[in-house]
Amino acid sequence: MAEHEIHPGANADGIPAATVVVFRRAGDGGPPELLMVTRSRSMTFAGGAAVFPGGRVDPADYDLASATASDLPHDEVAHRIAAIRETLEETGLAIGLKGAIDAAAAQKARALLLEDGAIAPVLEAMGWTLQIDAVLPFARWFPKNERIPRVFDTRFYLADLGTGAVDIAVDETENTKLFWITAQGALDAAERGDLSVIYPTRRNLERLAQFGSFARAAEDCARFPVKTIAPFLSVEGEQRWLRIPDDAGYPITGEPLDDVMRG
Repeated sequence: MAEHEIHPGANADGIPAATVVVFRRAGDGGPPELLMVTRSRSMTFAGGAAVFPGGRVDPADYDLASATASDLPHDEVAHRIAAIRETLEETGLAIGLKGAIDAAAAQKARALLLEDGAIAPVLEAMGWTLQIDAVLPFARWFPKNERIPRVFDTRFYLADLGTGAVDIAVDETENTKLFWITAQGALDAAERGDLSVIYPTRRNLERLAQFGSFARAAEDCARFPVKTIAPFLSVEGEQRWLRIPDDAGYPITGEPLDDVMRG
């Protein structure tokens, strides 16, 4: 795994979170489709925006990480567990898990998870084990803002679902809609005003739109080791821009501040 580099301006007290970009093959042989969720407008963070599944890392994720055999750092294992747990909870998809898994089993596991809140009892009940190497580190975003006391330090992962023959259902708590869409399709929808996307999501969609397959995305991850991205302001002429470093693999590294949708 790539070493995570902490941006010198990052706030050490950020809320740890994990997000997963789930790929599936398009039925027409076109670009891969990605799973996105529309956040409930009542949510404080990114209300009404289209984002990738994910959420904060819970204490139980750290506990399970301590009991998981891995050469990865404990903190990284906990984030990957959170990514796996949140995906099952929010979408009903069982990624990063090994065992007898089909649609019915995934539905049962999701019900158990929603009841218990932790994934360890679900693994025990279902006879499943973690496959944490199935979630691939892609990026890490930590938008420090001294005016906002609670900022998420989010690690982004990629997961390959393969087939498109899967059942998904929105959790109807934090999210209102689940849908599959290509990265370029999401960008086009945002341009038309059909989707709302916050700054990190837009930059990640632009990067993801470069890949014609999950394998190409995995190659890109190997080419650009994960760095912690902290967006910064730049004054260019008479306009202020919100930018990110130009060495992290992103084809577009900024946009005018007035155009940015804030979380």
